[in-house]
Amino acid sequence: MIRIDHLSKAFESRLALDGLSLTIEPGEILGLVGPNGAGKTTALRCIAGILPPTGGAVSIGNFDIVTQPIEAKKRLALIPDEPHLFGSLTVWEHLEFTAKVYNVPGHATLGERILAEFELLERRNDVADELSRGMRQKVAIACALLHDPKAILLDEPLTGLDPKAIRNLYAALNQRAAGDAAILLSSHLLSQIEKLCTKFLILREGCRVAYGSMDEIRSQLPALQKDASLEEIFFKATE
Repeated sequence: MIRIDHLSKAFESRLALDGLSLTIEPGEILGLVGPNGAGKTTALRCIAGILPPTGGAVSIGNFDIVTQPIEAKKRLALIPDEPHLFGSLTVWEHLEFTAKVYNVPGHATLGERILAEFELLERRNDVADELSRGMRQKVAIACALLHDPKAILLDEPLTGLDPKAIRNLYAALNQRAAGDAAILLSSHLLSQIEKLCTKFLILREGCRVAYGSMDEIRSQLPALQKDASLEEIFFKATE
């Protein structure tokens, strides 16, 4: 569903991504981790078509994000690290706007269902400027999932969410993965995502230093204990 071939991105003299290649299959939840400046957000923005790559290619459901952007983005959702909402629109108006952009049939029923999923029904008539950081994040997630994307990108999605909201988000992501969505999630909260993700990609200075399931990465770093946590793996791989 998400295919990345030798993806590179340079900013003037700095190479933020250096020949990144991988495939995320339907049903997979890939955790993207790395230190600050490793290239995680750059990778997500290139995959989403926000930043043009310097080299390489990205395809979503076999549609190239550069040469076939409309078809690729119909199947894509990006939840950025900062929820960018329209301050004067209500929660429900955000869903209506999203439904029109993506031409979502039956959006009223779907909207009610997704508001209930993220416990937003009672806030449907609140304008965005009245919402807390966590509530704004939930609205952004609800809008992103409304058109049933099959490629879901999340950049630090847990910021501002309370424990119950995090649990609801995990349930939503597991449900979408079970429905054959491919999910790429970037987070610094390693202990929070360790059990959610099926595979992990560790970046350092724009390069892939480890990739695979927890057991596969442990085998790539033989100095680790067999039951090493994701945090221990992270420090070993990025030192």
